Amino acid sequence: MIGIIFPLIVFAFGAAIGSFLNVVIYRVPAALSLLHPPSRCPVCHHPLRPYDNVPILGWLWLKGHCRYCDTPIAPRYPLVEALVGGLFLGTFAYFGLTWATVGAWIFLSWLVCLTFIDLDTLTLPNVLTQSGLVLGILAQTLLIFSTETLTLSHAASGLMAAVVGAVLGIWIFETIGFVGSVLTGKTVMGGGDGKLAAMLGAWLGWQGMLLSSFLACALGALIGGAAIALRLTTRQNPIPFGPFLALGGLVTLFWGDRLINWYWQLFFPLAS
Repeated sequence: MIGIIFPLIVFAFGAAIGSFLNVVIYRVPAALSLLHPPSRCPVCHHPLRPYDNVPILGWLWLKGHCRYCDTPIAPRYPLVEALVGGLFLGTFAYFGLTWATVGAWIFLSWLVCLTFIDLDTLTLPNVLTQSGLVLGILAQTLLIFSTETLTLSHAASGLMAAVVGAVLGIWIFETIGFVGSVLTGKTVMGGGDGKLAAMLGAWLGWQGMLLSSFLACALGALIGGAAIALRLTTRQNPIPFGPFLALGGLVTLFWGDRLINWYWQLFFPLAS
């Protein structure tokens, strides 16, 4: 019984965090306070009761409509809550009861917010990319994802790795954006993408940032090309790149070391 209850608690905790992330996703681009006013219907502005705010179940209980004005409530709200709950549960299953789990929860929460904000507004707010970068540097300095004992020298190495990864990330994307703009005569990459890459570099190091960027480019080309081929979009319509970077960061967080080792063994067997 305990083996079932504890994962449910972790999932429920993640879903509750997902409920708050829905607030962040909606309010940060609109420059609204995260604390005031309390949760309310965006149409009739009636405050929601506590039991209406229960993650996932509240939406099901209300049958996807506002209790007071019957306005449909987007199913994305419970889907985000379920997504974050699943990510938290998967992270706990992977890292166990460690500080790495807490660090990964924070990192993934930032990625979820940035993903949906970019999908909604084609922007990556500085307040999230910059705060995420600072938290990544702190996580690397405290060796959240390392098995090394926290000493001054190891902390300094972690700090240096985070700073190098962040600087390299923003330099690469700023360079790509500049060269692309010169060649095409138009903006090819938003300024927020470089800042998100810097955040990934702070959390994952320079190798993890490069892997995340490669995966993002591959996924972006594949999915974007498929969308154009299926006439779901056109070449003239901008496609947000932030979600692909976030997905690349997620893959790198869990499987980055294995992918990097596989790459070295495949192409540089003598060096490995």
